[in-house]
Amino acid sequence: MHNSTKIFRLEGKVQHYAWGGTDFIPHLLHYPNPGKAPFAEYWMGAHINLPSDIIIPGKGKQPLNEFIKSDPSGILGLPASNRFGRLPYLFKVLDVKNMLSIQVHPAKKAAEESFDAENKKGVPLDALTRNYKDDNHKPELMYALGDFWLLHGFKSPPALKALLQQIPELHFLLPVFNNDNYFALYQTVMTIDAEKVNSHLQPLLNRIVPLYNKGLLMKNQEDFWAARAASLFCDNGQVDRGIFSVYFFNLVNLKAGEAIFQDAGIPHAYLEGQNMELMANSDNVLRGGLTNKYIDVNELIKHTKFVPVTPAIIIGRPGTVPQEKIFPTPAADFEFHEIVADDSAPVTLTSVSADIFFVYTGQVLINSGHEKLQLKSGEAFLVTAGARVTLVTEQTSRVFRASVPLIGL
Repeated sequence: MHNSTKIFRLEGKVQHYAWGGTDFIPHLLHYPNPGKAPFAEYWMGAHINLPSDIIIPGKGKQPLNEFIKSDPSGILGLPASNRFGRLPYLFKVLDVKNMLSIQVHPAKKAAEESFDAENKKGVPLDALTRNYKDDNHKPELMYALGDFWLLHGFKSPPALKALLQQIPELHFLLPVFNNDNYFALYQTVMTIDAEKVNSHLQPLLNRIVPLYNKGLLMKNQEDFWAARAASLFCDNGQVDRGIFSVYFFNLVNLKAGEAIFQDAGIPHAYLEGQNMELMANSDNVLRGGLTNKYIDVNELIKHTKFVPVTPAIIIGRPGTVPQEKIFPTPAADFEFHEIVADDSAPVTLTSVSADIFFVYTGQVLINSGHEKLQLKSGEAFLVTAGARVTLVTEQTSRVFRASVPLIGL
């Protein structure tokens, strides 16, 4: 057991999904990538499908989920251990080179029931037709590391009507969206047959793809992303119906240091850029297009919130020390912090549960009592509940911290 040890090096795991970039994450983590494999996500957490490793002094590596099981109340703290029974969050770095699928995440109770139902049906956990990977919801906060583009929630009725009127190939949806009926609109495009999808979208693509190829479309235009999607996802003469959604959802451009929260039921898709992502400890995704993966339209519609969404940009508020910013969300499972430290003063923090820190730039020395760890950019460490840690740096260093908010406990 870890006895009095309060700080541990943590080694995350890479997901090589096809949409990932080849340079950003390897460079950040100091990993060679001579074969130019896609490095899409770097996972720091205890998700059963891909747990990080903890380095235990003198004992080597142990998967984080097993480490926590050895002493849940000691590592997570009693309140978090009683409430969640596991590390409640999953912390990630993402490099989105190609657009991700349009997706929705289920609410907690729905995830529990649906996961159980698929288990009872005997659907293997790794089956391609499996919808639910675990029994948890997946609210998530994403923080932009640079310019980041995404789709987020349905446009307001006036904005959506204006767009349907403006684009001749989408006129057929105006009567469907009568009385601001988001459900009818979405159900229509997700259930019409493939031939109809082609007959409506192909003329639109014939018009916009040549403009995209000539560099005449801008990223703040839906047409830009619809044309890019056509080049990525339209195989064998079939247009991906997810392209309709590019026009239905808010197109959002986050600048470095800005964040956004995606709750259960809010449809969204990441389009381009790098971010930090903090979410509930889950991998449950229901897809709605722009993907070659499995799409279960009935399940998707069942979990989607058919309401207009005004994207709320989160810019962070002062934390407990001057060097820290907190990005609050309604989620009880996690809280995202940004720490920008320099040589003018050490940063001292106390963890209420198990916290994961990721050094993004610079180099820091971590002290907790008699324990010390030296970390450089791309390295991470875990702090157990109740630990008081001090970060010292001789240069400007940026560190991201995942924790459990006091409201969740």
